Amino acid sequence: MRLVFAGTPEPALPALRALLSSRHEVVAVVTRPDAPVGRGRRVERSPVAALADELGIEVLTPPKAGDPDFLARLRVLAPDLCPVVAYGALLPESALSIPRHGWVNLHFSVLPAWRGAAPVQAAVRHGDDITGATTFRIVKALDAGPVFGVVTERVRPRDTSGDLLGRLAESGAKLLVSTVDGIEDGTLRPVEQPEENVSYAPKVAVEDARLDFGTPAAALDRVARAVTPDPGAWAEFRGERLKLGPVTPVDGPPLAPGELRVERRRVLVGTATTPVELGDVQAQGKKRMAATDWARGVRVEAGERIA
Repeated sequence: MRLVFAGTPEPALPALRALLSSRHEVVAVVTRPDAPVGRGRRVERSPVAALADELGIEVLTPPKAGDPDFLARLRVLAPDLCPVVAYGALLPESALSIPRHGWVNLHFSVLPAWRGAAPVQAAVRHGDDITGATTFRIVKALDAGPVFGVVTERVRPRDTSGDLLGRLAESGAKLLVSTVDGIEDGTLRPVEQPEENVSYAPKVAVEDARLDFGTPAAALDRVARAVTPDPGAWAEFRGERLKLGPVTPVDGPPLAPGELRVERRRVLVGTATTPVELGDVQAQGKKRMAATDWARGVRVEAGERIA
């Protein structure tokens, strides 16, 4: 089949590569426009656009998916199907109706659980034991279309959202190819999602990544892993933001929530239950470093806290 692939960030690359290696023809990609990234705010192509440029594939970067020029070009390309992985924009009916077989999304959860922008972060934050990836036909309602296929993945005890998403991107890429194959062969029929057990995972904002040391250690651990690497956990120390890597619940002396205790080989912070051990930290304007090196550098005083 003729495909126009829609995707933007790095987790979309395994699926694009898998489709390029399949029996189908990727005639173009749709991705978000170039945007400023990093501390220098340098404007860069999306990872999907960069790969397409490298391979000589046409790149479409409409400001909105309903842009008339984009829709006109999509009609000329005449795709049979548009696979989607983390495109990052809503698709209007005017775009959905163009490909003969519609748009098929690879979503990183087992639908109807965790519809929305941040399903992997939600799975880690809420302590899910099992998650997965789902292919479904895109409809107007958010992530509510009929399902073609599912793969499952165990959430490991120390998984960050980055770890888990990396595995799901690979297994999901295989699922997406098999879904496209089945649609072409006519051997795959979508099944409507159940109306019960629907949950939502909105985009995680920077404020959502602030660690609350007044919560139990287990919950704090899940939140820190859920927002790693993006947008990144943080707290405040001496009135300045301190970026934090994942934390580890440990046995240790009783400490007040947020209270720091610097030992020879570890730095502990009090929670509502047992302490957590800090991993890497990054102070404003500094490089990321081990918590012990940071604590020695700032000379943490007895009773000081992060919050």
